[in-house]
Amino acid sequence: MLIIPLKDGENIERALKRYKRKFDKTGTRKALHGRKQFTKPSVEKRAKIQKAQYVQHLKDQEAI
Repeated sequence: MLIIPLKDGENIERALKRYKRKFDKTGTRKALHGRKQFTKPSVEKRAKIQKAQYVQHLKDQEAI
């Protein structure tokens, strides 16, 4: 559970923005999304390799 202490005279929108930023940094949303459905380790590995190939292709295109 995230706790965001309010500072004296702090605006609610500002505190909400700090909460959202902290929530994104913890990776909670990614973890929840990952637990939504089981993926086999082989599928995860294949996706990781495909992403690495895609990123490498982009870097090669950029270098040209």
